[in-house]
Amino acid sequence: MQEPEDRLPISILTGFLGSGKTTLLNKLLAHPEMGETAVIVNEFGEIGIDDALVIGASDQVLLLESGCLCCTMRGELIETLGELLSKRQQGLVPAFVRIVIETTGLADPAPILQALMTDLLLLNHFRMGTVATVVDAVHGVRTLDEHPEAVCQVALADCLLISKTDLNPADLAALEARLQLLNPAAHRHAILFGEIDPHRLFGNLQFDSARKAADVDAWLKSYGQTAITNQADQAIESPPHHHRIRSYSIRSDVPLVWESVAEWLDDLALVHGDRLLRVKGLLHIVGQEEPVLIQGVRKLFHPPIALPDWPDDDHSSRLVFIVQGLDRDTLLAGAPFR
Repeated sequence: MQEPEDRLPISILTGFLGSGKTTLLNKLLAHPEMGETAVIVNEFGEIGIDDALVIGASDQVLLLESGCLCCTMRGELIETLGELLSKRQQGLVPAFVRIVIETTGLADPAPILQALMTDLLLLNHFRMGTVATVVDAVHGVRTLDEHPEAVCQVALADCLLISKTDLNPADLAALEARLQLLNPAAHRHAILFGEIDPHRLFGNLQFDSARKAADVDAWLKSYGQTAITNQADQAIESPPHHHRIRSYSIRSDVPLVWESVAEWLDDLALVHGDRLLRVKGLLHIVGQEEPVLIQGVRKLFHPPIALPDWPDDDHSSRLVFIVQGLDRDTLLAGAPFR
């Protein structure tokens, strides 16, 4: 397998119907620094039109027409990525340094992330980039109330882009509060007419494992902290809200035995995987000074990665779970934090 810095980042641009994804994509592709970007556009329906809406559509803008990426499209997506990589290696398409997948507004991003965690072709040549979700400021609250797909799009995001704020939406404060509950760790940006600096979404192209540790640590700290030492397990739970999505922050000051952690996570994924929307953590493993990064989406976990350094002097294990319909006691049953 190639080293992380040698693999191409795949970022996901998602958001519910009409939120402004295509407008954003057009503006992003107009930036000179986005010139080496391959785009995959997923159009739900029998006739694809989104590629016609992408300005300057070319061989680097590919249209997947046969369905939604969250269900029947996984096989075609993997095949398309393989073909795209082959053409790049043969010089049949211009060189690109990143891939952006624009999903249909009805898509749940989780299966795409799962594919990036499990498919050998993808693991060898690609790595996870940013999950950016566009949220309509005018209709966002109602959309989250009525459509579970929109809730998943928000909960899985690394970055939330709030569109149409220029229309002075009456529920903007309510929307901000909902987004804070669903995903307090995500960076949030208000965007007007799709304008945003690409660097704020995709950052530096070079993979920096030390920076990655700091990013994960910031993600974890956003959920609050409760120490778990040799005493009873504790967790931070966000207040209840629509669709029963909650976040739990777990910390242990005692180094963990990897086999016990792996067994606990395997059991969780097997029994409750459909309710684990996203998992991130830095672990202090017995006999290892370096932090171990873990990431999971529903039933699947990315292979653990040993990072070279901790982001700070705090070497405690930190995990955050974003779950749906899963209570704290069930989550922590069998946890190796005793």
